[in-house]
Amino acid sequence: MSPLRIIFAGTPEFSVPCLEALLAAGQEVIAVYTQPDRPAGRGRKLTPSPVKAAALAQGLPVCQPLTLKDEGAVTDLRALAADLMVVVAYGLLLPQAVLDAPRLGCVNVHASLLPRWRGAAPIQRALLAGDTESGVTIMRMAAGLDTGPMYLLRPLAIAPRETGGSLSTRLSALGAQALVEALPGIANGSLTPVPQDDTLANYAHKLAKAEAEVDWSQPAVAIDRLIRAFDPWPVAQTSLEGTSLRLWGSELTDVIPPPAALPGQVMAAGKGGIVVATGAGALRLTRLQPPGKRPMSAAEFLNARCLDDARLG
Repeated sequence: MSPLRIIFAGTPEFSVPCLEALLAAGQEVIAVYTQPDRPAGRGRKLTPSPVKAAALAQGLPVCQPLTLKDEGAVTDLRALAADLMVVVAYGLLLPQAVLDAPRLGCVNVHASLLPRWRGAAPIQRALLAGDTESGVTIMRMAAGLDTGPMYLLRPLAIAPRETGGSLSTRLSALGAQALVEALPGIANGSLTPVPQDDTLANYAHKLAKAEAEVDWSQPAVAIDRLIRAFDPWPVAQTSLEGTSLRLWGSELTDVIPPPAALPGQVMAAGKGGIVVATGAGALRLTRLQPPGKRPMSAAEFLNARCLDDARLG
Protein backbone atom coordinates (compact mmCIF):
# COMPACT_ATOMS: atom_id res chain seq x y z
CA MET A 1 0.00 0.00 0.00
CA SER A 2 1.03 3.62 -0.45
CA PRO A 3 2.38 5.32 2.69
CA LEU A 4 -0.24 7.04 4.82
CA ARG A 5 0.16 10.58 6.10
CA ILE A 6 -0.01 9.87 9.84
CA ILE A 7 -0.19 12.06 12.92
CA PHE A 8 1.17 10.10 15.89
CA ALA A 9 0.03 10.98 19.43
CA GLY A 10 1.64 9.37 22.46
CA THR A 11 3.61 10.21 25.58
CA PRO A 12 5.18 7.41 27.71
CA GLU A 13 7.75 4.75 26.89
CA PHE A 14 4.88 2.36 26.12
CA SER A 15 4.09 4.42 22.99
CA VAL A 16 7.58 4.48 21.49
CA PRO A 17 7.58 1.02 19.82
CA CYS A 18 4.42 1.95 17.89
CA LEU A 19 6.05 5.12 16.56
CA GLU A 20 9.18 3.21 15.60
CA ALA A 21 7.11 0.47 13.92
CA LEU A 22 5.28 3.03 11.77
CA LEU A 23 8.57 4.49 10.58
CA ALA A 24 10.07 1.04 9.96
CA ALA A 25 7.00 0.13 7.88
CA GLY A 26 7.61 3.11 5.62
CA GLN A 27 4.65 5.20 6.81
CA GLU A 28 4.86 9.00 6.56
CA VAL A 29 4.68 10.39 10.10
CA ILE A 30 4.00 14.07 9.44
CA ALA A 31 3.76 15.21 13.08
CA VAL A 32 4.12 13.81 16.57
CA TYR A 33 1.84 15.06 19.34
CA THR A 34 2.93 14.50 22.93
CA GLN A 35 2.28 16.10 26.30
CA PRO A 36 4.29 19.14 27.39
CA ASP A 37 7.63 18.65 29.12
CA ARG A 38 7.19 17.92 32.83
CA PRO A 39 9.42 18.41 35.89
CA ALA A 40 11.21 15.17 36.77
CA GLY A 41 13.95 13.91 39.07
CA ARG A 42 15.29 15.42 42.24
CA GLY A 43 16.11 18.69 40.52
CA ARG A 44 12.58 18.88 39.03
CA LYS A 45 14.14 19.76 35.68
CA LEU A 46 11.75 20.03 32.72
CA THR A 47 12.07 16.72 30.90
CA PRO A 48 10.70 15.70 27.49
CA SER A 49 8.45 12.67 27.22
CA PRO A 50 9.95 9.43 25.85
CA VAL A 51 7.89 9.94 22.68
CA LYS A 52 9.26 13.46 22.18
CA ALA A 53 12.82 12.19 22.63
CA ALA A 54 12.22 9.42 20.09
CA ALA A 55 10.58 11.82 17.61
CA LEU A 56 13.38 14.37 17.79
CA ALA A 57 15.94 11.59 17.30
CA GLN A 58 14.16 10.79 14.03
CA GLY A 59 13.92 14.43 12.98
CA LEU A 60 10.13 14.50 13.24
CA PRO A 61 8.17 17.69 14.00
CA VAL A 62 6.77 17.70 17.54
CA CYS A 63 3.62 19.45 18.81
CA GLN A 64 2.91 19.82 22.53
CA PRO A 65 -0.42 21.61 23.05
CA LEU A 66 -1.77 21.86 26.59
CA THR A 67 -5.18 20.88 25.24
CA LEU A 68 -6.81 19.92 21.96
CA LYS A 69 -10.08 21.55 22.90
CA ASP A 70 -9.34 25.09 21.72
CA GLU A 71 -10.10 26.16 18.16
CA GLY A 72 -6.53 27.07 17.34
CA ALA A 73 -5.19 23.60 18.17
CA VAL A 74 -7.89 21.96 16.05
CA THR A 75 -7.18 24.32 13.14
CA ASP A 76 -3.46 23.49 13.28
CA LEU A 77 -4.19 19.77 13.33
CA ARG A 78 -6.61 19.98 10.40
CA ALA A 79 -4.02 21.89 8.38
CA LEU A 80 -1.76 18.84 8.46
CA ALA A 81 -4.21 17.08 6.11
CA ALA A 82 -3.53 13.69 7.66
CA ASP A 83 -4.92 10.41 6.41
CA LEU A 84 -4.92 8.92 9.91
CA MET A 85 -4.13 9.79 13.51
CA VAL A 86 -2.63 7.00 15.63
CA VAL A 87 -3.06 7.46 19.37
CA VAL A 88 -1.09 5.40 21.92
CA ALA A 89 -1.34 6.43 25.59
CA TYR A 90 -1.36 10.12 24.67
CA GLY A 91 -3.03 11.30 27.87
CA LEU A 92 -5.20 14.10 26.44
CA LEU A 93 -8.86 13.89 25.51
CA LEU A 94 -9.61 14.16 21.80
CA PRO A 95 -12.74 16.21 21.06
CA GLN A 96 -15.01 15.18 18.19
CA ALA A 97 -13.51 17.85 15.92
CA VAL A 98 -10.11 16.15 16.24
CA LEU A 99 -11.56 12.66 15.81
CA ASP A 100 -13.13 13.83 12.54
CA ALA A 101 -10.11 15.71 11.21
CA PRO A 102 -8.04 12.91 9.56
CA ARG A 103 -9.46 11.35 6.39
CA LEU A 104 -9.60 7.87 7.98
CA GLY A 105 -10.30 9.09 11.50
CA CYS A 106 -8.31 8.21 14.62
CA VAL A 107 -7.04 4.79 15.67
CA ASN A 108 -6.05 3.81 19.21
CA VAL A 109 -3.70 1.07 20.39
CA HIS A 110 -5.19 -0.02 23.73
CA ALA A 111 -3.47 -2.34 26.22
CA SER A 112 -6.41 -4.64 26.91
CA LEU A 113 -8.71 -7.01 25.06
CA LEU A 114 -11.63 -4.63 24.88
CA PRO A 115 -14.10 -4.26 26.37
CA ARG A 116 -12.46 -6.00 29.36
CA TRP A 117 -10.61 -2.93 30.68
CA ARG A 118 -11.44 0.56 29.44
CA GLY A 119 -9.62 3.53 30.88
CA ALA A 120 -6.22 4.75 31.97
CA ALA A 121 -4.68 1.74 33.76
CA PRO A 122 -5.74 -1.48 32.01
CA ILE A 123 -2.43 -3.25 32.62
CA GLN A 124 -2.38 -2.79 36.39
CA ARG A 125 -6.12 -3.43 36.78
CA ALA A 126 -5.77 -6.73 34.94
CA LEU A 127 -3.03 -7.84 37.34
CA LEU A 128 -4.94 -6.67 40.41
CA ALA A 129 -7.98 -8.65 39.26
CA GLY A 130 -5.94 -11.80 38.76
CA ASP A 131 -6.62 -11.98 35.01
CA THR A 132 -4.74 -14.76 33.22
CA GLU A 133 -4.95 -13.09 29.83
CA SER A 134 -4.42 -9.59 28.47
CA GLY A 135 -3.73 -8.30 25.00
CA VAL A 136 -4.01 -5.30 22.71
CA THR A 137 -6.90 -3.86 20.73
CA ILE A 138 -6.60 -1.72 17.62
CA MET A 139 -9.73 0.42 17.84
CA ARG A 140 -11.36 3.20 15.84
CA MET A 141 -11.75 6.04 18.31
CA ALA A 142 -15.18 7.40 19.23
CA ALA A 143 -16.36 10.10 21.62
CA GLY A 144 -16.74 7.70 24.58
CA LEU A 145 -13.85 6.39 26.71
CA ASP A 146 -12.40 3.42 24.80
CA THR A 147 -15.87 2.61 23.42
CA GLY A 148 -15.10 2.62 19.71
CA PRO A 149 -15.42 -0.39 17.40
CA MET A 150 -12.48 -2.79 17.15
CA TYR A 151 -10.36 -3.48 14.09
CA LEU A 152 -8.05 -6.10 15.57
CA LEU A 153 -7.50 -7.95 18.87
CA ARG A 154 -4.31 -9.80 19.79
CA PRO A 155 -4.33 -11.82 23.05
CA LEU A 156 -1.36 -12.32 25.37
CA ALA A 157 -1.13 -14.76 28.28
CA ILE A 158 -0.19 -13.15 31.60
CA ALA A 159 2.79 -14.90 33.18
CA PRO A 160 2.37 -16.22 36.76
CA ARG A 161 4.82 -13.70 38.27
CA GLU A 162 4.09 -10.84 35.84
CA THR A 163 4.66 -7.27 37.03
CA GLY A 164 3.15 -4.06 35.74
CA GLY A 165 6.49 -3.27 34.10
CA SER A 166 7.03 -6.62 32.40
CA LEU A 167 3.47 -6.81 31.08
CA SER A 168 3.66 -3.24 29.79
CA THR A 169 6.85 -4.04 27.87
CA ARG A 170 5.35 -7.12 26.26
CA LEU A 171 2.07 -5.42 25.37
CA SER A 172 3.92 -2.45 23.92
CA ALA A 173 5.78 -4.71 21.49
CA LEU A 174 2.59 -6.63 20.65
CA GLY A 175 0.71 -3.38 20.06
CA ALA A 176 3.33 -2.20 17.57
CA GLN A 177 3.04 -5.45 15.62
CA ALA A 178 -0.76 -5.36 15.63
CA LEU A 179 -0.84 -1.73 14.52
CA VAL A 180 1.31 -2.38 11.46
CA GLU A 181 -0.73 -5.50 10.68
CA ALA A 182 -4.01 -3.58 10.79
CA LEU A 183 -2.98 -0.53 8.75
CA PRO A 184 -3.45 -1.96 5.22
CA GLY A 185 -7.01 -3.09 6.00
CA ILE A 186 -7.83 0.25 7.61
CA ALA A 187 -6.43 2.12 4.63
CA ASN A 188 -8.33 0.18 1.94
CA GLY A 189 -11.50 -0.37 3.97
CA SER A 190 -11.25 -4.17 3.95
CA LEU A 191 -10.95 -4.34 7.74
CA THR A 192 -14.39 -3.71 9.21
CA PRO A 193 -14.44 -2.59 12.86
CA VAL A 194 -16.65 -4.65 15.18
CA PRO A 195 -18.75 -2.95 17.90
CA GLN A 196 -17.89 -3.71 21.53
CA ASP A 197 -20.23 -5.50 23.92
CA ASP A 198 -20.77 -2.77 26.51
CA THR A 199 -22.16 -5.28 29.04
CA LEU A 200 -18.67 -6.81 29.40
CA ALA A 201 -16.87 -3.53 30.07
CA ASN A 202 -14.94 -2.66 33.23
CA TYR A 203 -13.41 0.71 34.04
CA ALA A 204 -9.65 0.76 34.68
CA HIS A 205 -9.36 3.78 36.97
CA LYS A 206 -6.19 5.85 36.85
CA LEU A 207 -3.66 4.72 39.46
CA ALA A 208 -3.42 6.72 42.68
CA LYS A 209 -0.51 6.64 45.13
CA ALA A 210 -2.94 6.06 48.00
CA GLU A 211 -3.82 2.66 46.50
CA ALA A 212 -0.24 1.52 46.98
CA GLU A 213 -0.59 1.34 50.78
CA VAL A 214 -0.88 -2.34 51.68
CA ASP A 215 -3.91 -3.37 53.71
CA TRP A 216 -2.67 -6.45 55.55
CA SER A 217 -6.22 -7.52 56.37
CA GLN A 218 -6.59 -8.42 52.69
CA PRO A 219 -5.80 -12.00 51.56
CA ALA A 220 -2.18 -12.82 50.76
CA VAL A 221 -3.03 -13.46 47.11
CA ALA A 222 -4.51 -9.95 46.73
CA ILE A 223 -1.49 -8.28 48.36
CA ASP A 224 0.88 -10.26 46.16
CA ARG A 225 -1.01 -9.07 43.08
CA LEU A 226 -0.82 -5.46 44.28
CA ILE A 227 2.94 -5.64 44.78
CA ARG A 228 3.41 -6.99 41.26
CA ALA A 229 0.87 -4.68 39.61
CA PHE A 230 2.40 -1.54 41.16
CA ASP A 231 5.96 -2.37 40.06
CA PRO A 232 7.46 -0.02 38.82
CA TRP A 233 4.87 2.62 39.80
CA PRO A 234 3.52 3.69 42.24
CA VAL A 235 5.22 0.82 44.17
CA ALA A 236 3.44 -0.96 47.01
CA GLN A 237 4.34 0.34 50.45
CA THR A 238 3.72 -0.29 54.12
CA SER A 239 4.93 1.17 57.41
CA LEU A 240 7.36 -0.24 59.94
CA GLU A 241 7.66 1.48 63.30
CA GLY A 242 6.54 4.79 61.83
CA THR A 243 8.71 4.73 58.71
CA SER A 244 7.66 3.91 55.15
CA LEU A 245 8.83 0.70 53.51
CA ARG A 246 8.46 0.06 49.77
CA LEU A 247 7.77 -3.51 48.68
CA TRP A 248 9.29 -4.71 45.40
CA GLY A 249 9.05 -8.49 45.62
CA SER A 250 6.89 -11.13 47.25
CA GLU A 251 5.74 -14.70 46.90
CA LEU A 252 2.91 -16.80 48.22
CA THR A 253 3.67 -19.37 50.88
CA ASP A 254 1.95 -22.40 52.39
CA VAL A 255 2.66 -21.13 55.92
CA ILE A 256 -0.59 -20.91 57.88
CA PRO A 257 -0.72 -18.08 60.44
CA PRO A 258 -1.79 -19.16 63.94
CA PRO A 259 -5.25 -17.97 65.05
CA ALA A 260 -3.72 -15.30 67.29
CA ALA A 261 -1.62 -13.75 64.51
CA LEU A 262 -2.67 -10.23 63.57
CA PRO A 263 -2.63 -8.98 59.95
CA GLY A 264 0.80 -7.49 59.25
CA GLN A 265 2.50 -9.46 62.01
CA VAL A 266 5.96 -10.78 61.10
CA MET A 267 5.91 -14.55 61.66
CA ALA A 268 9.40 -15.42 60.50
CA ALA A 269 12.39 -13.60 59.02
CA GLY A 270 15.45 -15.13 57.39
CA LYS A 271 17.53 -15.31 54.22
CA GLY A 272 14.57 -16.70 52.28
CA GLY A 273 12.35 -13.75 53.10
CA ILE A 274 10.07 -12.14 55.67
CA VAL A 275 6.85 -14.08 56.27
CA VAL A 276 3.93 -11.82 57.18
CA ALA A 277 0.43 -12.77 58.34
CA THR A 278 -2.44 -11.42 56.25
CA GLY A 279 -6.23 -11.54 56.38
CA ALA A 280 -6.07 -14.95 54.69
CA GLY A 281 -2.80 -16.85 54.57
CA ALA A 282 0.73 -15.53 54.75
CA LEU A 283 2.97 -13.66 52.32
CA ARG A 284 6.74 -13.85 52.03
CA LEU A 285 8.43 -10.51 51.26
CA THR A 286 11.61 -11.00 49.23
CA ARG A 287 12.65 -7.50 48.15
CA LEU A 288 12.22 -4.26 50.09
CA GLN A 289 13.35 -0.63 50.03
CA PRO A 290 13.87 1.39 53.22
CA PRO A 291 13.67 5.22 53.07
CA GLY A 292 16.66 6.74 51.28
CA LYS A 293 18.04 3.35 50.29
CA ARG A 294 18.05 1.24 47.16
CA PRO A 295 15.82 -1.83 46.80
CA MET A 296 17.45 -4.81 48.50
CA SER A 297 16.87 -8.48 49.23
CA ALA A 298 15.18 -9.50 52.46
CA ALA A 299 18.50 -10.94 53.61
CA GLU A 300 20.27 -7.61 53.10
CA PHE A 301 17.46 -5.78 54.87
CA LEU A 302 17.69 -8.11 57.86
CA ASN A 303 21.43 -7.55 58.19
CA ALA A 304 20.65 -4.12 59.62
CA ARG A 305 17.20 -4.71 61.12
CA CYS A 306 15.71 -7.09 63.65
CA LEU A 307 12.02 -7.85 63.10
CA ASP A 308 11.28 -9.80 66.28
CA ASP A 309 7.69 -9.02 67.36
CA ALA A 310 7.37 -6.50 64.53
CA ARG A 311 4.09 -5.69 62.80
CA LEU A 312 3.78 -4.00 59.43
CA GLY A 313 1.16 -1.42 58.59
